[in-house]
Amino acid sequence: MSKTIGARRREGPETSSWPPLIVVLGPTAVGKTELATRLGEALGAEIVSADSRQVYKYMDIGTAKPTPAQRRRVRHHLVDVVDPDEEYTLAQYHEMAYAAIDGLHAQGKLPLLVGGTGLYVRAVVEGWTVPRAKPDQELRARLYAKAEQEGADAVHAELLSIDPVAAARIDARNVRRVIRALEVYITTGIPISELQKKHPPHYRVLRIGLTVARERLYQRIDERVDGMMAAGLLEEVRGLVALGYGYSLPSMSGLGYRQLGLYLRGEVSLDEAVHLIKRNTRRFVRQQYSWFRLSDESIQWYDVDSDCYDEVCALIRGFVSGFMMDKVS
Repeated sequence: MSKTIGARRREGPETSSWPPLIVVLGPTAVGKTELATRLGEALGAEIVSADSRQVYKYMDIGTAKPTPAQRRRVRHHLVDVVDPDEEYTLAQYHEMAYAAIDGLHAQGKLPLLVGGTGLYVRAVVEGWTVPRAKPDQELRARLYAKAEQEGADAVHAELLSIDPVAAARIDARNVRRVIRALEVYITTGIPISELQKKHPPHYRVLRIGLTVARERLYQRIDERVDGMMAAGLLEEVRGLVALGYGYSLPSMSGLGYRQLGLYLRGEVSLDEAVHLIKRNTRRFVRQQYSWFRLSDESIQWYDVDSDCYDEVCALIRGFVSGFMMDKVS
């Protein structure tokens, strides 16, 4: 069996009438995009991206965006949403994802929520109430300066003193999220953990997880990074800088862009930069598995080294039952 975990919550008479949402999740480089594209073609579905990097325009290679050919095969939503120097918050994603999903349901189409950004997936599926406090750039600059001067643990300790629940959830190394939590409290007077209440949406959710043996995944990561370099990732980063997008932008802190920025500034060799991309991507994968645990019985896990497409497709067809059967028959 390719499926590694199979339990699913039973549906009551109320939830059985709710429209379906299919989630395809898993770590970077596991093969989510291609499988989801095949599923979209077979099921007449459209893809709603749950990737926090693919929202940025002009950043195609390093974010492993669906190719133009894949986007012609199946329509993708929430890709190329903002310029690299524009602010893009979880609240914006949350609102846009629900609008896309509900819009597809209204058209009688099946939405596939696809991506590896655990924060995005869970915010949608679990129905988080996301704080909509406006960014305060001056405050952020002060907090980033503190993190730079005193270390990430200093700003995390500040969060711990005002919102221990949020501090326990957010890794101290994730300075961006720590600062956002501090910003929400300072600007609203309410801890972000209080604002992030959950109100699950009225969807019947099927979570499909893709995984593979860790050493095999690391091999896939190395191969993908080599493929990105061959496809012109370095030129993509140079082009972004030439367009005026500075290295300090949040968008430029992503895997690949940050490390090649070090090379372009003369701080490391190209070989060292590529090594850092591979090493840091492996670290990122370990963080992703903290969002999507193999022990989570709400996720139907499949090993991508097995040919799982037919089984996954059959599972979805059964799950959507009478809803949109004219689209998936």
